[in-house]
Amino acid sequence: MGGKTAVPEERTDVLVGLEEYCREVGIELDEAAADGMRAYWRMVLAANERMNLTRITGDLDAVLKHFVDSLTVLLTGLFSVGARVVDVGTGAGFPGVPLKLARPDLRVVLVDATLKRVRFLETVIGHFGWRDVQAVHARAEMLARDPETAGTFDVAVARAVASLDKVVTWSVPLVRPGGHLVAMKGPEVEDELAGAERALRRMGARVADVRRLALPREAGRRTLVVVRREP
Repeated sequence: MGGKTAVPEERTDVLVGLEEYCREVGIELDEAAADGMRAYWRMVLAANERMNLTRITGDLDAVLKHFVDSLTVLLTGLFSVGARVVDVGTGAGFPGVPLKLARPDLRVVLVDATLKRVRFLETVIGHFGWRDVQAVHARAEMLARDPETAGTFDVAVARAVASLDKVVTWSVPLVRPGGHLVAMKGPEVEDELAGAERALRRMGARVADVRRLALPREAGRRTLVVVRREP
């Protein structure tokens, strides 16, 4: 994975207000975590010039809709020390990379079906020297059938990946019995919850919590659907 990836030096003042806006939703970032997120975002911006990683490039939107949004999953209290986490359909690395930066103790697997995104994530992993983070080029449903990965994670996270019934079908088999899936959704989830009932029964899971929250600066409303895989 090599050494550190070059980042544009002229973009050093990025993610302005990150710590403040995280604090508004109840998340405290230390200096190392915030600095890491800024370095990572500069890498995203540089790579975005040659590949489609994100349509959100404005600084305030990035703070609120990428970083604060990603970190809201920590509000569930499900991420115990050293937890093994899989980020299904991670894309440019959200929420998995911000989670790792905020919680260095987490062991994270970043899963995406697009090879060029996985290659980018490998450069991010190399930049930070992480030995307990892996980027995997695969579809979640394939990993769910692999005995080396199925049922091995404490928490699965999926951010704006697909409808809830599909996310449940793909992700629940990845978590251990008693583990959880956190599906990150928009404000309207009632139809998706109803539509996921059959998948939940089939996967031996249930909705344990539906947590609604608002991003700062009226940047949007979000819903965290917490699914528990029954023992």
